[in-house]
Amino acid sequence: MKKINLIVLVATSLLSFGLYAQTVEISNGVINWKGSKITTDSHEGTLSISEGRLTFENDVLTAGSFSVDMNSMVCTDLSGDYADRLVGHLKSDDFFGVAEYPEATLVITHAEKTDDGYNVTGDFTIRGITHPESFVLKLEENKASADLEIDRSKYNVKYNSGTFFESLGDKLINDALELRVSFAY
Repeated sequence: MKKINLIVLVATSLLSFGLYAQTVEISNGVINWKGSKITTDSHEGTLSISEGRLTFENDVLTAGSFSVDMNSMVCTDLSGDYADRLVGHLKSDDFFGVAEYPEATLVITHAEKTDDGYNVTGDFTIRGITHPESFVLKLEENKASADLEIDRSKYNVKYNSGTFFESLGDKLINDALELRVSFAY
């Protein structure tokens, strides 16, 4: 009985001193992506966030992670065979090598609260290659969103990249990928 009372006392003390941590699961996660050529041509679509969590201490974001199912890739600006061919090419080794790398991940390594949400730095892993990326994460009423741009060449996505090839002319595809992430928690 004394042991239970001691545990309750310690737990109550921790809560009263504000050492409260809570981890929440994320749901309904989607990433809207957009890639473009050097010309005005662009394509866009979605990816599904397969799982994720955020950790808060005293209602302040301190950590988190999520996984993206690369096989969930869909093209939303084309339909039928055109969309199927584009997605097939994006899943191939020319781009994301989804057969070998079916998952992309983000692990939050730092989060700083600001007036606009959080300045977040996290380790992104795409194609088995990890690099830090920074972005602003907005949290409102159990919904989260972030707009960011990543450089695909850092993750060895070489197809028609000016970082890896010269003289591509109008075949050049921008290295910048635009991402809009949203999920509930």
